[in-house]
Amino acid sequence: MFKRHKTHASERKRELSSQGARSTLKNDMRNFQFLSQLILSAGPLKSLPAVKHSKPAHFEVEILDAQTRKQICIVDKVMQTSTIHDVKQKFHKACPKWYPSRVGLQLERGGPFLKDYITIQSVAASSIVTLYFTDLGQQVSWTTVFLAEYTGPLLIYLLFYLRIPYIYDVKESSRRLRHPVVHLACFCHCIHYIRYLLETFFVHKVSAGHTPLKNLIKGCAFYWGFTSWMAYYINHPRYTPPSFGNRQVIVSAINFLICEAGNHFINVVLAHPNHTGNNACFPSPNYNPFTWMFFLVSCPNYTYEIGSWISFTVMTQTLPVGIFTLLMTIQMSLWAQKKHKVYLKKFNSYMRRKSAMIPFIL
Repeated sequence: MFKRHKTHASERKRELSSQGARSTLKNDMRNFQFLSQLILSAGPLKSLPAVKHSKPAHFEVEILDAQTRKQICIVDKVMQTSTIHDVKQKFHKACPKWYPSRVGLQLERGGPFLKDYITIQSVAASSIVTLYFTDLGQQVSWTTVFLAEYTGPLLIYLLFYLRIPYIYDVKESSRRLRHPVVHLACFCHCIHYIRYLLETFFVHKVSAGHTPLKNLIKGCAFYWGFTSWMAYYINHPRYTPPSFGNRQVIVSAINFLICEAGNHFINVVLAHPNHTGNNACFPSPNYNPFTWMFFLVSCPNYTYEIGSWISFTVMTQTLPVGIFTLLMTIQMSLWAQKKHKVYLKKFNSYMRRKSAMIPFIL
């Protein structure tokens, strides 16, 4: 009897244990299904974001002499948004004898000078930036250059026109009457340089940069010297009028005024470019007939400028004016070809139809 009870008890335990195992298995299956559904509903696993190394808040700019490589100074606490111009200002405070316009900074010796608007962050490879200093010499602003180059010829020509005693013989000047072309030439010459001065103040967007003083001296020597030479011959008491008389003078004077007007309107267009999208072509003509020269050449301001001096040469019929016109034509053709190459890179398909300065020739 005891054995039967024992066997029944053991079988009972087995049944209970098997039922418990089945229930735990069912619970595990349910938990596994719930966990898998939870994972699928959560979507794909997202990768951990990469740790970004923040750039330094400040830079130290070490300035070395470009020739000796010796350290001149260290400009510290330079912000990320600081420009080369800001560095030049701080460099000037450390070394007062070098003002900003005289300072030239390079990333490497013999490399190009960094523009004032470039930020330090764009050229910095680490928190310490090394720049090479070059003394650019005495500097003057571009506005000063233009005013000196244009004011000088205007005043110099008027001195010769008035025939002051120190230039011409007083008796000969009073004895000989002036030909009308002398007065007309003075008027046209003054109109030319007065237009230059007014456009410098009110039309042109003169660069805020500077240029070496030697460029001012070269420009003034060229313009002032040729003006003196031309004015001396045109206003001389023994001046000979043009061969074809008044017809030659009137036609060339009208052409001179047309070229002056065209030059002015072209400069106005260049000072206010018209951009209408990615396919816009600059520069472009407008409703003004004087700007239609843009259809033929890429630098019509030089075309009108040379036209003015050719007209002035024909009107006065003097050798100094002819030499000045030839030199100006050579110089402006070089400038026009340089600008034309730049326009070709930007507006290749449009500029192929144009010449640089002289339609169908140059």
